[in-house]
Amino acid sequence: MRLLLLSLFLSFITYIHALHFYLDANQKRCFVEELPTDTVVEGHYRALEWSEIDQKYMENSELGIIVEVQEEPSGHVVVKTTGPLDGKFTFTSHEAGDHSICLSTNYTSWFSHTHIRLYLDIVIGTTKPDIEHDRSHISELASKVRDLNQKLEDIRREQQYQREREADYRDLSEATNWKAVWYSVAQIIVLVATCAWQLRHLKRFFEDRKMR
Repeated sequence: MRLLLLSLFLSFITYIHALHFYLDANQKRCFVEELPTDTVVEGHYRALEWSEIDQKYMENSELGIIVEVQEEPSGHVVVKTTGPLDGKFTFTSHEAGDHSICLSTNYTSWFSHTHIRLYLDIVIGTTKPDIEHDRSHISELASKVRDLNQKLEDIRREQQYQREREADYRDLSEATNWKAVWYSVAQIIVLVATCAWQLRHLKRFFEDRKMR
């Protein structure tokens, strides 16, 4: 029972984005996902092209989908491939941070007015496959335990990534506070110096008036 409850809890760690959107033939749509290091992302897409004759979205074998994944802000391209109208893509994040997932069509004519409906499912949080173990010789219970351990490793990586981000934000906040403090001190010094100069000037002014 405990194993079942833990399985149900950890199943929420691997989350799925399922959506559909529309784009023109020469248009590119990008989505940004924030990922920890060594996280596997699996995507499945299916594209339908609008048919003026049939007045509905239909499959077109000539239609291809270009998938490009880029790490931000380094600009490193992780995936750049052209697939069929119904295909999949998989990549592993090498750096922690934002990753842009862009999709476009293989149509090159700028005068094309073709409209595309694109379905996209993205599964985030799966772990790397362990090729060193042969699952065919492992019992069902041992396989479930391994899956749980892999998901726990995903949680650990996510927590480590959040701790690193928290430390970066804390350092940035402390640096900003110190700058604000020194700015206030500088303002006080300038004000004191200005007051001293004005008092000295007024003293000389009254002394000159008194001598006259």
